[in-house]
Amino acid sequence: QVRVVESGGGLVPAGGSLTLSCAASEHTVEIGNMGWYRRAPGKDREFVARIVWSSGAAVVADSVKGRFTASRDIAKNTGYLQMNNLKTEDTAMYYCNVAYDLVSSSWGQGTQVTVSS
Repeated sequence: QVRVVESGGGLVPAGGSLTLSCAASEHTVEIGNMGWYRRAPGKDREFVARIVWSSGAAVVADSVKGRFTASRDIAKNTGYLQMNNLKTEDTAMYYCNVAYDLVSSSWGQGTQVTVSS
């Protein structure tokens, strides 16, 4: 089982930026992709972004397009979610999901992002 740890959340004013990190503990597994999701209070979990580990190709949700960017550092087994021009509606718990070895996946514990008006 791969342990996944997110970090980088915090309180930021609207228009500000944050970079979330997602570190996968095992270097012996083959990571397929890393996904970012969020859940705001009272709402369902929402897809935010996904990056293909080998190529670096990434997709983001329409709600964050042009503001959020997913990237990864293969050597560090770590992915990043760069969030710019944050809005109050971006306030949520952000989770990372790592898909590996074709059929397995692990979730992190989440990191809270709060955007103040």
